[in-house]
Amino acid sequence: MKRKNADDNSTKKRSGKRKGIVEKKKIVDGVIKAASAVKDPLDSFPEFRNCNLQGLCFHLEAGLGTKLSRIMKQYVKKLLEVNMKRHYGMEWPTEEKVKYREINAPEARYIFVYKALSSGSCEPDREIVGFVHYRFILEEDIPVLYLYELQLEPEIQRKGLGRLLMQLLELIAQKSGMSAIVLTVQKTNLSAMLFYTSKLGYSIAGTSPSRVDPLIGTENNYEILCKAFDQEAKSKLEVV
Repeated sequence: MKRKNADDNSTKKRSGKRKGIVEKKKIVDGVIKAASAVKDPLDSFPEFRNCNLQGLCFHLEAGLGTKLSRIMKQYVKKLLEVNMKRHYGMEWPTEEKVKYREINAPEARYIFVYKALSSGSCEPDREIVGFVHYRFILEEDIPVLYLYELQLEPEIQRKGLGRLLMQLLELIAQKSGMSAIVLTVQKTNLSAMLFYTSKLGYSIAGTSPSRVDPLIGTENNYEILCKAFDQEAKSKLEVV
């Protein structure tokens, strides 16, 4: 009888644990779904729509992967090649196809950057000069904002715009209930690695190849970086 009671208690514990996992997954899935349903995250942060940096006026607009125009898709492809081809080297033809497939995915969310051509206003007579591509996904069973791309035209880089966009993304992530921001950087892109780690406080994630298996990880040409916003994310993503 004692053995049977012990078995019953063990079964109940396992059942309760499974139920807790299922319930947690439902909650997390709901957070991802709610975040993805927001059409324009800039509505919550209107102060970011127009900004002046080093004498230049910029305007930000949100977009969806499924709503990109043909011209916008062409622009995204072009800027990706301009900025990233040299970092991938011989792997670019393969990586290019992957990136192009990602452009108009249903999960893709965008922030487009426009520069004013006149000093009077940020909106009229403007030209597009960059974009951010991000998604709300699960990483190690926690909800994260995954930054796929932050691409700016070479002539407007190093003017504080990248820092401003990352500040906006961190606000969007926390407003949306995400536990962290995660992104991937090519090892050859030393300026990007320095920007994220030294200037913005991102760290190499425990899921990065160099952390999962240091011997095999050295063969990979990228690192996964992260910034966690809560203790669970820190314990699962950040390396102590």
